[in-house]
Amino acid sequence: MNSLSDTEETKADPKISNSHDKPSKPKRRILRPLAPSTYLLRNLGKTIPLTAVIVLAVTLVSGIIAMIDSIPYSIRTVYKYAKEDIGITPRGDPSLLPGLVKDIQDHSPVPIGRVITCRVTSAVVHSIVGKWPFLMLGFNQDDMRYYTARQGARQIVGRYPEPGKPEALVSRPVAKNLGLKLGSIVLKPDDIDNYSPTPVKVVGIAETDRWFMMDPIEYQRANYFPPIDDAMIFAKNSEDQDRLDHWAVKRFKGQRPLVFAYFEIEKNTREMFATLYMILNVVIGALALVITFMMGMLMNIYQSQRLVEFGLLQAIGYTKKQLLRRVLLESVTVIFVGWFFGMILTFGLLHLANALLMAPKAYALDVFDRVAYLYTVPIPFAILVVAVTTVVLRFRKFDPVGVVERRLV
Repeated sequence: MNSLSDTEETKADPKISNSHDKPSKPKRRILRPLAPSTYLLRNLGKTIPLTAVIVLAVTLVSGIIAMIDSIPYSIRTVYKYAKEDIGITPRGDPSLLPGLVKDIQDHSPVPIGRVITCRVTSAVVHSIVGKWPFLMLGFNQDDMRYYTARQGARQIVGRYPEPGKPEALVSRPVAKNLGLKLGSIVLKPDDIDNYSPTPVKVVGIAETDRWFMMDPIEYQRANYFPPIDDAMIFAKNSEDQDRLDHWAVKRFKGQRPLVFAYFEIEKNTREMFATLYMILNVVIGALALVITFMMGMLMNIYQSQRLVEFGLLQAIGYTKKQLLRRVLLESVTVIFVGWFFGMILTFGLLHLANALLMAPKAYALDVFDRVAYLYTVPIPFAILVVAVTTVVLRFRKFDPVGVVERRLV
């Protein structure tokens, strides 16, 4: 015979056999009706809105936490300059200062790098919650250079203030926060928050992320009352500063000197916002509860619309266990995809808020705020528990025959 039958042609040519036996990807998807992706991808009109609700819920919770958390974060950022030294004031008695300094130098648990005698006058910076108290530090020329170097200044735009002149050097964050540039007036007679008997002009801007302002100590001694010097003690190594701070606070506890240490600023900040965070936890908990039950109801409606599908699948041989597994995998996919994209959306919106609202005024916002993201973790699990409970209760009394006979639709 000159020709082969169809069967023989198939056996003779493996390529023909493979082209008939191996279905394309769309066909394989149709042949796997229990795959979690099958219904979700073929019904995007229902899947996307359900996922979007979870995305918005996650974004709402994490966004609120991040913005609230920016307040204590801002306090720590603004006063971070205090990490480099410990400040001591004799509370109005200038005769005490030399003895205090000598006591620290003689008994310090770490090597001392420098002791700076300075003057301090009050100033104000802006924050997202209003005005914050700040300090204008009065230094001599050599101490100005040491202090800016210790604060990580990469360069000085302009110059250092001259001795005795009404001039100031500010760091870049302070300049952004107060809208200052070279030649701007930072202290003046008619400003009750930033007072000086003579206008003080900005002659230098330090390129660093630390917040500070300084002017000549001679100018402060000539123009501010009372005539009391303070001291700033620097550990020789920055790594030892925290140890020196704790030692000094403990040593002078209950005595007349007032000690300023960065770790106490952090401690006071935590205590100050403890009540706020308790209230915030209640609000976020209530919000998460509302979102969870809302999502549970949406899941219930979502599954109710598919009773015919479940009934037909069970009628042709699929077990309740198989159907339940499919529904649970679908729920897990929707919930955690929504949570994942919610995190991404939050990260993007926080970056946008930081660039447009916070950074131009040097306000502090941590777009990588771990607490804000951790607060969203219970949301997908709570929604999953409600969804699973809803599905399990529905499948307990599920009757495929009734569905096929159209008694339930």
